[in-house]
This record gives sequence, C-alpha cells and structure tokens, in this order.
Amino acid sequence: MSAPAWQKSSYCAQGNSCVHVATYAPGTVGLTETGDPTGAILRTTPTAWAALVRTIKESRTRD
Repeated sequence: MSAPAWQKSSYCAQGNSCVHVATYAPGTVGLTETGDPTGAILRTTPTAWAALVRTIKESRTRD
C-alpha cells in the first residue's frame, strides 16, 4: 500500500494544532495531527467519519 495522501483541515491556521485526514486503507479514514503526523493515527470508517463531520456542522449552526 502506498503512503496516505494527508489533507490538512481547511479550518486550520498556521501552526501545530491541525487535523489531517486521509484515505488510509480501503474502507478506512485516517486522522492525525500536525505536531506528530506519523505518530498516533486514528482509523475509522467513512460512515463514522461522515457522522462526526455532520454532527460538528450541525452543532456549529445552532450556536
């Protein structure tokens, strides 16, 4: 498997507090952070990732 192509969050300013997302393996979404992008990698399903993003977006519109 080739190395994942990490994408930085569009809400991230410059610095070391950014979330990176990648298709980590078939059927898997990987999440990591700028401070140590090869350290801890959280893996989840595309369905769970979509639910998290949807929940965050819905929460932001209620504030």
